[in-house]
Amino acid sequence: MARHGGRGWYGQVVAAALGVTAVTVAASLWTAQAGPVKERVQAGTPVHHSDPKAAPVSMAIAHASDRGARGVNITIDDGPDPVWTPEVLQVLKAYGVKATFCMIGPQAKAHPDLVRAVVAAGHRLCDHTVSHDVTMDTKSEAYQSQQILDAEQMITEASGGVRPLYYRAPGGAFTPYSRKLAASHGMRPLGWNVDSKDFERPGTAAIVTTVKEEMPNGPTILFHDAGGDRSETVAALREVLPWLKEQGYSFGFPVR
Repeated sequence: MARHGGRGWYGQVVAAALGVTAVTVAASLWTAQAGPVKERVQAGTPVHHSDPKAAPVSMAIAHASDRGARGVNITIDDGPDPVWTPEVLQVLKAYGVKATFCMIGPQAKAHPDLVRAVVAAGHRLCDHTVSHDVTMDTKSEAYQSQQILDAEQMITEASGGVRPLYYRAPGGAFTPYSRKLAASHGMRPLGWNVDSKDFERPGTAAIVTTVKEEMPNGPTILFHDAGGDRSETVAALREVLPWLKEQGYSFGFPVR
C-alpha cells in the first residue's frame, strides 16, 4: 500500500490540513490463501465485535476478494462528494459493479443523502476517519480512537443506521491498536494492492495503464470520489470496469 495523495482540501472540512506524497509499499499476494504481506504492522488475530451476537472480525488487514482468485474489489476513498460520488455511482450501476466506499466522517455527515444512496445501491461502507491524518500511527491511542469511532458514528448516523464494515487507515497508517479497535467494532481493517494514482490526476490514460500494470499485485483497487476534480477517475472507471470483465475478473467485496 502507499500513503497516497496531497489532501490540503480537508482543511476546509476538518481542523488539520494535510499534504503528503505517495510512496510505494510492497503489495500482497492475490488470494486469501496467500502468505504474509508487507504492511506497516503484522497481521493479527481475530477480535470479536462489541456486539456478542456478531461474528468475529479479524484485525488482520484485508486484501483478498470474497469472489476468490479471480475476484476484484473496487474501493472508493475520501467522499462522499456532491459532484463526483453520484457520477461514480452511475458508472458502477452501468456495469453492474458493487464497491466499497471509504468515507470521511464529516463528509458523510454533510451529505447523508449520498451515504444512503451508496447503501441503497448495494455498496458497502468503510470508515476512513474524521481528519484523514496520515500520521495517525504516530499519535496517541486516544487520538486514534477519536478519529475512528467518531467517524464510525457519523457514517452510521448519515446512513440511517447502516454501519461501516471496514476501516481503512489514511495512507495505510495502521497500528496494532487501531486495527484491534476497529475489529472490536465490527470493522475489518482494509488495505489495497493497486493504487490507481488517480488522486494525482495524471490523466485518464495514465490511470487506466497503472491499474492494468498493477493488477498482478492483488485484487483490491484504490480510486477516489473526492478531493478535487475526479472527472479523470470517472472516465478511467468507464474503461477499467469493462476491461476487468473481459479479462475474466468478477467483482466482489473484501473478505471479512
